Amino acid sequence: MATKQQELLELLEPTVAALGFELWGIEYLSQGKHSVLRIYIDAEAGISVDDCARVSGQVSAVLDVEDPIVGEYTLEVSSPGMDRLLFRLDQFPEFVGEVVELRLRRPYEGRRNFKGVLQGIEGEDVVVRIDDHEYLLPYSAVDKARIHPRIQGAVSVTGEATND
Repeated sequence: MATKQQELLELLEPTVAALGFELWGIEYLSQGKHSVLRIYIDAEAGISVDDCARVSGQVSAVLDVEDPIVGEYTLEVSSPGMDRLLFRLDQFPEFVGEVVELRLRRPYEGRRNFKGVLQGIEGEDVVVRIDDHEYLLPYSAVDKARIHPRIQGAVSVTGEATND
């Protein structure tokens, strides 16, 4: 994880936890004058707009006092959603059997993007099955990981019900 994101995580996690939520992850997108700090929170009961507003108010106060970000930025607080990003290796096991999309920092076997069924974790490797091949991808090489959950009883583009 980038140093700035780790610093922000350590700063904000106690505040989010004190409000009764899990700090699922942080994205800090430094884009000159228009930087974005996006905080994902989660809870077993789910996340409401009011939850996001409450966390935003508290986090904003901490950021105002600690001032860890130089310049202007937009603070966004959100639920991770169903197609959530995965920020830590320990978040992967919960989604074994789901489709995962991984982007690596450097090519592995000639490619940077992998989309397949998450098989699990072996040591520090993420195991992904694509067609009939299993890839052991070093977690340290993962730049971004996102879950694409299957929705039970979804209707396909042709109008047929699916039972994935």
